[in-house]
Amino acid sequence: MTNTENSPFYDYLVKLHQKYSSLNNGKIPNYIPELTEAKAEWFGISVITTDGQIFEVGNCDQLFTIQSISKAFVFGLALEDHGREYVNSKVSVEPTGEAFNSITLDEKTNRPYNPMVNAGAIATADLIKGDTATERLKRILAMFKRYTGKEHEIDVPVFLSEKATGNKNRAMSYLMLNFNMVSDRIEETLDLYFQQCSIRVNARDIAMLSATLANGGVNPITQERAIDEHYVQDVISVMLTCGMYDASGEWTYRVGIPAKSGVGGGISAVVPKILGIGTFSPLLDAKGNSIRGIKVCEDLSRDFGLHLFNMGKPKHNLQEWIGEGKIEND
Repeated sequence: MTNTENSPFYDYLVKLHQKYSSLNNGKIPNYIPELTEAKAEWFGISVITTDGQIFEVGNCDQLFTIQSISKAFVFGLALEDHGREYVNSKVSVEPTGEAFNSITLDEKTNRPYNPMVNAGAIATADLIKGDTATERLKRILAMFKRYTGKEHEIDVPVFLSEKATGNKNRAMSYLMLNFNMVSDRIEETLDLYFQQCSIRVNARDIAMLSATLANGGVNPITQERAIDEHYVQDVISVMLTCGMYDASGEWTYRVGIPAKSGVGGGISAVVPKILGIGTFSPLLDAKGNSIRGIKVCEDLSRDFGLHLFNMGKPKHNLQEWIGEGKIEND
């Protein structure tokens, strides 16, 4: 791994962090009481390339709960457990303009719209194999370890807080049970879902999750495979179309990078075959996305031409900036 602090890309991230540190609009969510413990000034940016270079500034060691970012990766595990067609028979992959916690299903198929809304994520969690609740949770934690290269813990107070305030999720679970979209182990699956959302991570972990997907499912540092390469495109496709709650269309238009956000303040963004981005800032906009994180990703996409459909010349040459030779700023 090169000394990334000597690169122009690191200097760029430092300036980007300074640029948005004073951006204080937005709110810390209060519908999960434990999340209110976060501090508004926390802000970290981590970028990891597919060849294992790590660039980071700010509060990249600060732990927070992964929340909805977990949905993308548990979806990948469900695909490995059951295959594409069976998973799709239980969970669709269509975007929805509804709020992520809406009690709604597709009127024609009775499936939840996609794995990134709560109903779809609960149905996905229900698909995770294991003879016991403990075994199913261990498989999810082992999966995240393959992505990040480290052990992760459940934030128990957050888990208990989500469990205590999760009646809307229970309601949608029983609605799905009525249509045979989930099994009858409702409380066990809900506990699994609340626990997966309560996994503790930091911005570097989020960037490593992203970089592993960008690297075709192989962790760039440990070289361990985290997900079958055939399912990587499934995960990042749904991230692109559905990953930013009901702002996903705007995100695809402006940023054009597959991403998943969480109300804990994280954003995971994947630039296939190039790098993964992890940002952390707990101040959220009205749609549940990190305001500073969105700004960071917008700038990275614009300045380095990272939009999937970019046809123009970027402001900066990323391959030169992440190398060892410093070049002059534009």
